[in-house]
Amino acid sequence: MRQATAHGARLYTAVAAGGFRRYATYGTATAAGVFTNTVFGFILAYTYVALWDERPGLGGYDQAQALTFVWVSQSLLAAGALIGGGFQEEMQERIRTGDIAVDLYRPADLQLWWLAADLGRAGFQLLGRGVVPLLAGAWAFQLALPDDPVRWLLFLVSVLLALLVSFAVRFLLGLAAFWLMDGAGINMMATVVTIFFSGMLLPLTVFPGGFGEFVRVLPWAAVLQVPLDVLLGRHDGAGGAVRALGFQAGWAFVLLGLGRIVQSVATRKVVVQGG
Repeated sequence: MRQATAHGARLYTAVAAGGFRRYATYGTATAAGVFTNTVFGFILAYTYVALWDERPGLGGYDQAQALTFVWVSQSLLAAGALIGGGFQEEMQERIRTGDIAVDLYRPADLQLWWLAADLGRAGFQLLGRGVVPLLAGAWAFQLALPDDPVRWLLFLVSVLLALLVSFAVRFLLGLAAFWLMDGAGINMMATVVTIFFSGMLLPLTVFPGGFGEFVRVLPWAAVLQVPLDVLLGRHDGAGGAVRALGFQAGWAFVLLGLGRIVQSVATRKVVVQGG
């Protein structure tokens, strides 16, 4: 039993390392991504400056916190695959062509295999595309980055949970190809929903009333809004931060569990396309 567990751990660790190395080879694409994130960060940051000059304290943030929200968000976009770049399109293509049958014959769980690969990809994107935009933002603007190492540790845990939620959502999108065959439409819809409901354009605390409360309990809030609020210390003490992490963990558990159910249903009815 222990040997099987150790073998499984080594297998998925190797898959994650392979995912990291795979994206590390795309130097030009990484540089282009860093440039894009940085430029978009400046555009969004100056928009926030104008908005917060007119509405100080909007959404419960002062201007430095709002700008921190912008730049840390830019550092997380690629890792969380919030606007594409994840595994789901590759998975959908493998389902369409029938290559998914090869994946199902591997001595590995389909969900854990893709999760390990995606975490490896996310690890590279955090370093390769996340550090430079954040440094650029810190150089150009006054940010409200915390000095407390415990806050940073909680933030890193929150980021990991955010990556799990993001993966779980995209895994369901990938599995949808078993029925839809072409995932382009659903991927586009998912990107629009993610941009709006994650807090990528505006913090979700800006939305008023019942609508604001609604969007803050959706899974997309766990991908970006919650990690930013943990970093900015917007929760009441350690208990508030733990509740925020629990919110993320709850969505990760529900969505990963749903993914396993859908995977089970889909793989019992595999239709190999094209051969």
